[in-house]
Amino acid sequence: MSLKARIFQPAKNAMQSGRKGTKHWRLEYAPAAHKYVEPLMGWTGSTDTTQQVVVDFDDKEAAIEFCEANDIAFTVFEPKKRKLHLKAYADNFSFSRVRG
Repeated sequence: MSLKARIFQPAKNAMQSGRKGTKHWRLEYAPAAHKYVEPLMGWTGSTDTTQQVVVDFDDKEAAIEFCEANDIAFTVFEPKKRKLHLKAYADNFSFSRVRG
């Protein structure tokens, strides 16, 4: 059985204003089995327990070393850089502002 994993830096939640929890790197396994709907209660089930495993690392190199040491095929997803739109509050009242 060959496990496949992805290594990425998690993005911040839409409900959080800070960047806590986004500095580390995370390893998650790709789904190895399909999910199914349990007929009695209608709950979603799966026989794949690797989807429950999430491993956090301090840096990307440590995650890569872990995968190589344990013979896990992996893909690294680099984070997108933030675009900062710096603007002063006074710009809302500037003379050159387009008024509509």
